[in-house]
Amino acid sequence: MTHESTAVGLASAYSNATTASGDWWRDAVIYQVYVRSFADSDGDGIGDLRGVRSRLPHLARLGVDAVWLTPFYVSPQADGGYDVADYRAVDPLFGDLADADELVRAAHGLGLRVIVDVVPNHTSEQHPWFRAALAGDPGARERYLFRRGRGADGSLPPNDWESIFGGPAWTRVADGEWYLHLFAPEQPDLDWTHPEVTAEFDSVLRFWLDLGVDGFRIDVAHGMVKADGLPDIGRGAQATLIGAEPLPFFDQDGVHEIHRSWRRLLDSYEGARIGVAEAWAPSSERLALYVRPDELHQAFNFRFLNCPWDPAAMRTVIDESLSATTAVGAPTTWVLSNHDVVRHVTRYGGGPRGLARARAAAMLMLSLPGSAYLYQGEELGLPEVSDLPPDSRQDPAFRRGRRQRIPVGAPTPGPGPAAPGIIAPRPGEPPTRPQAAASTRPEAQTGAGPQARECCGPEADAGTAPEPQLAPQAHTSARPQAGPGTGPAPEAQGQTGPEAEAGIGPQAQACCRPQADAGHGPEVRVGCGPQAGTGAGAGTDLPTAPEAEGQDGLRDGCRVPIPWAGAEPPYGFGPGGSWLPQPPEWAGLSVAAQTGDPHSTLELYRAALELRRAMPGLGAAGAGPSPDPSGMRWLPSPDGVLLFTRPGFACTLNTRPEPVELPAPGRPVLSSAPVETDGRTVRLPPDSCTWWAF
Repeated sequence: MTHESTAVGLASAYSNATTASGDWWRDAVIYQVYVRSFADSDGDGIGDLRGVRSRLPHLARLGVDAVWLTPFYVSPQADGGYDVADYRAVDPLFGDLADADELVRAAHGLGLRVIVDVVPNHTSEQHPWFRAALAGDPGARERYLFRRGRGADGSLPPNDWESIFGGPAWTRVADGEWYLHLFAPEQPDLDWTHPEVTAEFDSVLRFWLDLGVDGFRIDVAHGMVKADGLPDIGRGAQATLIGAEPLPFFDQDGVHEIHRSWRRLLDSYEGARIGVAEAWAPSSERLALYVRPDELHQAFNFRFLNCPWDPAAMRTVIDESLSATTAVGAPTTWVLSNHDVVRHVTRYGGGPRGLARARAAAMLMLSLPGSAYLYQGEELGLPEVSDLPPDSRQDPAFRRGRRQRIPVGAPTPGPGPAAPGIIAPRPGEPPTRPQAAASTRPEAQTGAGPQARECCGPEADAGTAPEPQLAPQAHTSARPQAGPGTGPAPEAQGQTGPEAEAGIGPQAQACCRPQADAGHGPEVRVGCGPQAGTGAGAGTDLPTAPEAEGQDGLRDGCRVPIPWAGAEPPYGFGPGGSWLPQPPEWAGLSVAAQTGDPHSTLELYRAALELRRAMPGLGAAGAGPSPDPSGMRWLPSPDGVLLFTRPGFACTLNTRPEPVELPAPGRPVLSSAPVETDGRTVRLPPDSCTWWAF
């Protein structure tokens, strides 16, 4: 008998058992909305807050507990809004403050909590404080990290730190001093030893808490404090060291006092408001320090995202993550994709195999103790868009190493554009006039297009996927898929170290390197193709290696606006076009196309989230007897298979490219691919995950 997954009704996060105790965040499923690319209400091709509000019913029906919104504050958009000029105002690009208020109220009406980004490590160069600092105001300059340069004439940067986007982390202004920017030159770092900086962000947090938001995702939560004396590192390619080695500009002990003060502030509000750290640390134990009882509630577990498609590596990451957070009484978070990494369908090999692995990985993630984060569009099985034209790209790292000329003049009220000016260039670079922050040029392409696709594997096709099952069903094979580029994907099993990547073989590793997150930490892949400065059509104004050891600059591929309905772009994204072009094959991946289709990835996610709420052994850790405090126990399993139980529940993951037989651990309730079982034994499909009840 066949049982297809059914549509999930409106979810109410406030009805969860953990919510009653105020700990809703311990097992919450939180959906990341990249505001620019979610839904457009006014036809300008850019997503906005009204668009988000109009699509909240989709998220409630999906079954998530909360929504995380990327920055929508006033910003020149040099880094997708992570360069903030006014922390208390909505950029007109996205609406106004009334739109933000109405969105929060509408979300709460559907049982969804709202988390917003806060960006405390740096401001925009157009922030009034920094404009005053450039004008020579010594008090304003003390709020940032200005230093005299080295060398007899101060013409050398104060130290050897590199920007995560590539090139030096210092820019010199006209009076000879240098300012620190760990990311783009348009993002000057704040000096968190200054009391006015602390007071300002306390005020900013209170402003949004008073509006009703339920928490904050803290951008670069590991970066606000730098080591005393700003010491040299002594080596290059520093972006590749983040999260792997101690660095003087990240994960300094002083950040924890900031987070303690914010925890006290959050706890002073009713309703269990939370703080989520985007933090990179050299070990799980260091990361766990951010979620001690008197600090933040959650910290992103990027080790799980970075893990290759290898069962031993997965088990190690899961065990170490749970052990570290359990030791401090915090939940573990799990995430597979976000706005800074290649979508995991493509990371896992692309095409049918990449999609099968992505579906299985999502089920694995949702079965683990703790909280899970979903990135918009992953519930649709969207692949990375790797062939965007250069002139459409807006990732600042795409043109990394360029330096915008910062003027020194009288400050002007508000975050308006600065007048053109010239500063001293880097050695060997002629002075030039400033460029628009989001501009791109064809000659600056760094590997997008066919070469990138060849490197990263074929794209997932726009059609079908193995069907989710709510009961056992006999099949001889997984449902076939159609579309271009559907051949076998290279394997990466057994790889270890920073170059390991799920589903990406040696050819991909030759041109895809570990990169930095959002400009805010290292990621698995930000894009594929040759590095800037090593050819690849790089323009003469782009630096040559090793200066360009930052991001690939191809993060736009995971930010393409998602499809809602229709046969042609923009697929219901809005009444106009879309700020990044959408592939023609996405018509078959839209929300409308997948709704009600029991074979679709969307219905698989809906069913998984419904069962996650319904099954007492899922979600929060610690329910029922178990030798492990997480409520999870590993059982013996064949090579290539993971098998663990939680109270009344079992999960099997087959990472092998062929079926595997084993004793049935219970009654199958959901599978990422058709399962054959006679009740005593089960034949697990390749690259699949199955949930069991017993």
